[in-house]
Amino acid sequence: MDKDDIADLIDAKHSELIKWLDNQPNELWTLGPEGKWTTGQQTLHLLQSIIPLNNALSMPKYLLRFKYGKANRPVRAYDAIVKRYHERLLDAKGTTFKGSQNMKIPTLADKQYLLNRLQTEEKKLQYKTRRISDKNLETVILPHPLMGKMPVREIIMWTAYHLEHHTEILKANYSNLRY
Repeated sequence: MDKDDIADLIDAKHSELIKWLDNQPNELWTLGPEGKWTTGQQTLHLLQSIIPLNNALSMPKYLLRFKYGKANRPVRAYDAIVKRYHERLLDAKGTTFKGSQNMKIPTLADKQYLLNRLQTEEKKLQYKTRRISDKNLETVILPHPLMGKMPVREIIMWTAYHLEHHTEILKANYSNLRY
């Protein structure tokens, strides 16, 4: 997938999520189905996943190559990344990434800050995606807590899908909620 297409996909997935969040009653921010994350926790989780990626993409690429190595395989297609993610989720059997375990429930007062921060980080990721060279997108790798080491192009595509995945979860979980 071309880097401009990836940046556009990130924008589309973020826009869909933000539009959905903006149209939900405030009560959903701190409520959720039994044993599931609240809307606020889902938003915080997405923010927790995009910030480290933006931070890594701000580093000199030679440092990333030194720390994590170089890609030793061709970049997978978007659909293959999505399929692999679902396989890894099944293998993980509900295990949560360390940074998102025992996550606090953001208060309603945190809502606007978290939404603004998510939108800011999304715009940064779009900008960085468009600016990074194709060579670095394909050869620089970054670690993912569930997927292992991935070329930057793949991890950015995964980020777009991750947004879609959580948007679908939110829509499914809250479509039957009564408040």
